[in-house]
Amino acid sequence: MKNRNFINLASKAANIQIKELKKIKKVFNSSFIQAVKLIMSCKGKVIFSGVGKNSFICKKAAATFSSVGIPSFFVDPTGVSHGDAGQIEKKDILIIISNSGNTAELKNLLKFANRFRIKIIGIASNINSMLLKACDIKILYPKLKESDPNNIVPTTSTTFVMMLCDCLATTIMSEKKFTKENFFLYHKGGNLGTSLRLAKDIMVTGKKMPVIDYKKSFSQALKVMNEKKLGIVVITQKKFIKGLITDGDIRRVLNSSSKQRNLNKITRNYPLIINENMSASKALAFMSEKKITSLLVVSDKYKDKKNKILKGIIHIHFLLNDETR
Repeated sequence: MKNRNFINLASKAANIQIKELKKIKKVFNSSFIQAVKLIMSCKGKVIFSGVGKNSFICKKAAATFSSVGIPSFFVDPTGVSHGDAGQIEKKDILIIISNSGNTAELKNLLKFANRFRIKIIGIASNINSMLLKACDIKILYPKLKESDPNNIVPTTSTTFVMMLCDCLATTIMSEKKFTKENFFLYHKGGNLGTSLRLAKDIMVTGKKMPVIDYKKSFSQALKVMNEKKLGIVVITQKKFIKGLITDGDIRRVLNSSSKQRNLNKITRNYPLIINENMSASKALAFMSEKKITSLLVVSDKYKDKKNKILKGIIHIHFLLNDETR
């Protein structure tokens, strides 16, 4: 068999799935809307359940929901008769997935949910199935052509249902106005968490900041700089940022023969500042461009460019350590 034939076979399978997946729009109906509203109003957990290949889809869907702040997990329907039903409470919602809707292993789970009036969202391709007859919200998806040569191996159908679950999750994300910042709260580790880290997540705040009033003396500024070890001192006036003094400025004064050490004369007015919601990666790029080692961080609530209240300080070492984690 020529290598080219492998490409043709794979392309044929892909084209079948692409064509069939377009049918997803048929599922975006009143039942889909009801499902979204029910999930958004849920006071408990969203529990996914399914058998066979659908169990893997359920686990993936539960992980997606949890990652966007919706408490969710997978429960094996075969374990319901052996104590796993204890994980399910009345305030929870069950999302049960079955292509045929008549999988025997689901029977005890459905009986348990109906007995305790636990809401069920059923996802299946058979309107007359046991699952859709027993559930509260029926999400019926069309009969799909599988992408294998015999049209029997769950391929298109599993991809379709996974996409449907993703559409539920992303719709809810949009309605809840789930932002990158929210997402970071659940993904602090790994490359994804690092890429979402914001300036306010890594800045020094409070008493750790080298801050001094503009009326203070040069020696007091030197003392604060040595104590805080960030290589700068921020000069403030009535809590607003007035300027900045670097360790280089301090050294030049100390090496000078002049005995004049007026703090106001060596203060750099209107230093570079960034918004607290700027990404850490952008902050690093900004510092590299400007060839500086520290940035002052302010809130985006204050529109007046001249009157900014210091919220934190980022040193380049914090950013480099963050990038190499």
